Amino acid sequence: MNFRTVVLTISLSFVLFACGEQKKEAPKAPSPEVSVVETSAEDVPLFLEFVGETSGVKDITIRARVEGFLEGMHFQEGSVVKKGDLLYTLESQPFEEKVATRMSSVAEVKTNLAKNKGDLDRYKPLAKINAVSKSDLDAAQAAYDASLSSLEAARANLRAAEIELSYTKIYSPIDGIIGKTQAKVGDFVGKEPSPVILNTVSQVDTILVTFFITETQYLEFTRFKAQNERAEQADDGDAKFELILVDGSLYDHKGRLDFVDREVDTTTGAMLVQATFPNPEKLLRPGLFTKVRIKMRVVEDAIMIPQRCVMEIQGLHSVFVVDANNTIQSRDIQVGSKVGSSWMVTEGLKPGEKVVYEGLQRVKEGVTVIATAAKIEPTDPDKK
Repeated sequence: MNFRTVVLTISLSFVLFACGEQKKEAPKAPSPEVSVVETSAEDVPLFLEFVGETSGVKDITIRARVEGFLEGMHFQEGSVVKKGDLLYTLESQPFEEKVATRMSSVAEVKTNLAKNKGDLDRYKPLAKINAVSKSDLDAAQAAYDASLSSLEAARANLRAAEIELSYTKIYSPIDGIIGKTQAKVGDFVGKEPSPVILNTVSQVDTILVTFFITETQYLEFTRFKAQNERAEQADDGDAKFELILVDGSLYDHKGRLDFVDREVDTTTGAMLVQATFPNPEKLLRPGLFTKVRIKMRVVEDAIMIPQRCVMEIQGLHSVFVVDANNTIQSRDIQVGSKVGSSWMVTEGLKPGEKVVYEGLQRVKEGVTVIATAAKIEPTDPDKK
C-alpha cells in the first residue's frame, strides 16, 4: 500500500467518524403538550333517572253523544276555554221534532187523564147510593190509574227527547286548553267511520308525569324513602322529584309522588309510577317526553373526572397521570356512577393529582410532557 492510499483511507475514516458523531448529537424531539385536570374531593348527589311522558291533570275527550251533521264550531283551536263555553253545535231539527212529538203525547195523555178523572169523580157518589155497580167504579178507577202511569211514561219520554236535544250543543266540561278539532263543519259525527272523539280539553295548571321503574329501582327507592321518612316530612314532604326537559334544562318546580302501581308487569319487570308537578307558567303540555329524577344519596368527598380522560379496554379502566416531574404514569382505576359528563372514581386516584384530559394519543408511560390546565366547567349534577 503506497503512501497516497494510506492517507486517503485515514481521511475517509475521519469523515465517517465525524458524520457518526453528528448523527448521535442530533437534537431531541420536543416534549408533547397535554392539558390536564386536577382532581379534587367534592360532595356529589346521585340520582335515579327515568324517561316519562306528561299529561294534563285532566284530559277530557269531547264526543258527540248523538248522531247528526256538525253545524258550528265556536272556539279557536289551541286556545284556552272555560267550563261551560259552547264548543260545537249539531243539527237540532230532528231532535226538536222528537221533542214536539213527545210534548203532543204528554198533552194527549193529560186529556185522557182529565176525562178519566171526571168519570171517576162522577162514579164515586153514585156508587155510594148503588146507582152504579161496583165493577163500573173499579173500571173507572183502573182507567184513571192507567192514565196516571201513561202520563209519567210520556213525561219520561219527553225528558229523554229534551236530553237528546241538549246534546246537540256541546260545552266545555272544564277550564283548560283545547286542541285541534277532529271534525269540520258539515261532517256527520257521532257514528263510525266519522270521528267519534271531536277534541280533547286538558287542564294543565298541574301536570302528571308517568314513567316506569324496574324492580331493583323500586326496592332501592322504597328503602331510601323508608330510611329518610323523617327528613322528608321536615323538608318539603315528598317534593323530591325533578324534571329535566328535552332541551336539557332543569324544570323550575319540583314534583310529588302521586302513586306507584300495585303490581309489577310480569312481561317487562317494570312498575308504573306517576308524579305530579305544578305548572303555573303553563310551560308544560301533555305529550312531552321528559326525564324524571330523584336524589337518592350524596357521596361525600367523591373524585370526579371527565369521561374523556378515561380509557376503557375489555372492561378495565385506566388514565394517564402526570407526576411531579411531568412524567406520564399509566394508572388503573375503578369507576362508579356517571354524573353528567363525568365518572366517579372509587379507586386509583387521590385529590390533587393531574389527569391527562387532552392529548391522550400523543403520550405513553414514561414520556415527559408539558402540562397545562384544561379549561372545563366543574362537575354540576344539575346540568345534563
